Amino acid sequence: MKVVIPDAGSDKPVAGAVADRVAARIEQLIADGVFAVGQSLPAERELSASLGFSRPAVREGLRLLRGRGLLRTEHGRGTFVANLHESAATTPLLQLFASQPRTLYDLLEVRALLEGESARLAAIRGTDADFVLMARRYEELRQAESARTQLDVDTHARLDHAFHLSICEASHNPVLLHTLRSLTDLLLSSVFAAVVNLYHRTPYKELIDTQHARLYQAVLSRKPDLAQRAALDHLHGIRDALREIEQDEQRLIRSMMRLESRS
Repeated sequence: MKVVIPDAGSDKPVAGAVADRVAARIEQLIADGVFAVGQSLPAERELSASLGFSRPAVREGLRLLRGRGLLRTEHGRGTFVANLHESAATTPLLQLFASQPRTLYDLLEVRALLEGESARLAAIRGTDADFVLMARRYEELRQAESARTQLDVDTHARLDHAFHLSICEASHNPVLLHTLRSLTDLLLSSVFAAVVNLYHRTPYKELIDTQHARLYQAVLSRKPDLAQRAALDHLHGIRDALREIEQDEQRLIRSMMRLESRS
């Protein structure tokens, strides 16, 4: 039996199967990162035109997704993608990780694994549209780094993170993308550490700027092996630099303690 889709604007009930198809299509767009967490969805009329379903079907599909907790509606503002990672970010395990300073190096290892593969896949699968967005994030970061005024740590870290996330989005691996997004708060802590400890040291800052440029150009040039290597070199370089600073500070503390004990 053929399912009949009511005309746009009709108040007739929408067949469940059609609403399920609408919901499934929007779910796929969320999973693929087309609609990101917190992003406002287009109006029903636009969704109807782009998805090829009637407005009542779209309306019912959105209702289903709200019921599943994937969407939230704010009166007078519209419909938004819900924070899919909110519960994961507050688990006792992640809170434990966030409270341990030594976790920083573990985070950088995880970033190297995930972002190295992201860069490789982005160089293979990235579309022209992906590269436009990536270019925007890279230019925002580059302009912030070259600005005469001192950029606050929080803004700088988030621009840095946004650039790396744009590469992951271009990998077109939804599981990889959502895994990284679910760890945003933890991953940002590693970016904060780099900004706070390295960016006021000219040699380290120049090295990081160069590594960002190499990573960006490798992905843009569609050189997957070079892109993966650039991502690994960047993250391993940050890890090694932070360890070097930490060791220097420990040596300084030991020297001061010896000096005080012999005075």
